[in-house]
Amino acid sequence: MSSVRKALESLYKGTCTVKAWESVKDPVTKISTQKEVLKFENQPCKLSHEKQVSATNTVGPAVLSQTTKLFIAPELEIPAGSKITVSQNGKTTEFSRSGEPAVYTDHQEIMLELFKGYA
Repeated sequence: MSSVRKALESLYKGTCTVKAWESVKDPVTKISTQKEVLKFENQPCKLSHEKQVSATNTVGPAVLSQTTKLFIAPELEIPAGSKITVSQNGKTTEFSRSGEPAVYTDHQEIMLELFKGYA
């Protein structure tokens, strides 16, 4: 493990569980049904939040939005549309993956949205 990766992972303060909605074949009936499948559990990670305020020309309050990014090990292949449950700083939140991950040598970054249900 590189020293850069060790330094990055020392910042990981959370853990996450990744689940995906997949077709699963019953071994007895041979019938396939859609089920939630566990991909990874208790993976060290870090959530980063960035709040953005955009002023508009209309009457009313400024619009506030938040960008949430997950930092995690680069070798984990997290399928599109996965449900990612992150526990960090005493809070557990469910997210869905939005967009492709930015994979680097020592980590990957995945933009997240609050989970509202499988697509």
